[in-house]
Amino acid sequence: MAFNDLERKRIENTVGAFVENLRPLPPIRPQLDFGYRVTGQSIELFEIRPQWNKPEVKQEQAFAKATFVQTQNKWKIYYERADLKWHGYEPVPDVSTIEEFLAIVKNDEFACFFG
Repeated sequence: MAFNDLERKRIENTVGAFVENLRPLPPIRPQLDFGYRVTGQSIELFEIRPQWNKPEVKQEQAFAKATFVQTQNKWKIYYERADLKWHGYEPVPDVSTIEEFLAIVKNDEFACFFG
């Protein structure tokens, strides 16, 4: 089941503000930028970069994901490894709020999200 309109708007405001703080200065954004998407019960954070051999083509590379598990009332945290598969974030597998998820991504204590 997807988020209702109120939940979705709150999530978009919170995650949108977080991503806005991650974004580099405007002159750098054509080479590196950040974005997010909300799909179903999941939020995905990703980098936006030009393709190496076709700079006019923009590529998105996801690096963090949180999925809300309604039965547990928790957000499960994932990171994307070099194998391009999502793996559970073992140090903190789940959190109660989206703000906690974003704080973990920002701190990146184990260098799983930003390398």
